[in-house]
Amino acid sequence: MASATRRFRLDQSVVGQGVSLTDAQGARIEPLLPDRTPKRGGRWRDHREVIDAIAFKFQTGTQWVHLPERYGNWRGVYNRLRMWAIDGTWERVFTPPMAQADADEDLNWTVSVDSTIVRAHRHAAGARGKGAPPGEPVDHAIGRSRGGLTTKIHLASDGRCRPLAFVLTAGQAADAPAFTAVIARLRVPRRRGQPRTRPDTVLADTAYSSRAIRGYLRRRGIRTVIPIPADQLRHRMRRGSDGGRPPAFDRDAYKQRNTVERCINRLKQWRGIATRYEKTSTIYLAGLHVAGIFLWSAR
Repeated sequence: MASATRRFRLDQSVVGQGVSLTDAQGARIEPLLPDRTPKRGGRWRDHREVIDAIAFKFQTGTQWVHLPERYGNWRGVYNRLRMWAIDGTWERVFTPPMAQADADEDLNWTVSVDSTIVRAHRHAAGARGKGAPPGEPVDHAIGRSRGGLTTKIHLASDGRCRPLAFVLTAGQAADAPAFTAVIARLRVPRRRGQPRTRPDTVLADTAYSSRAIRGYLRRRGIRTVIPIPADQLRHRMRRGSDGGRPPAFDRDAYKQRNTVERCINRLKQWRGIATRYEKTSTIYLAGLHVAGIFLWSAR
């Protein structure tokens, strides 16, 4: 495992080459991929070569037409990415490495939730509304904020800075409304019984301090570590005894919330993630899952 991790880090540091699956990583995810014989035509190109090409594209931020010749025709690579994004293959491959980490007691269930805004390149604008893949939002998760055209990534990470779930919205969207959608995507299979969907603790900043979120976590039996904004605290104090007792807040536990920020930094080392070049949120979300697969498979 140590040698595989070292190989992964070395591959990332090679300028212009992007990341590549090691033999150990390829062996772990190969059984999770579809059969190499499609319903029509001959056999597909080797899955590992295509995944390396997709990772190169998102890691370097290059245009599809400028994909190096060693990866073959860029259209075949893009079509594989799109097809597996629509049928959910990328998300299915993203989940088992988390399940293995959980089985090895290496998944820290102190979960941090946050969001980050990424600038949408002008090439990402102009996607057609008609003919969009199932689940594609009308706005393609692109909106206008102070930074221009932007997309917001809402995500949860474990206590070791690894992504657990993603949700995309337009850049001007607020953080709190997407909270339950992010938590709802936490689903880690286990060898026996139902998948685990409930963290031990959830850490989040003041943007998520609301009665709805605190009540949602309380009903599910999840410990909440969210600070109270100063205006909410003043309003509670003005009401006196009618304001009720303020929610408990563990300052020491809250110090771990930076894990989600460090996870975001790791994802944004991929240039195609730090800036959105993809027209549809379906393809951009697939890129996030590919980056997450590399982070988890290097464990």
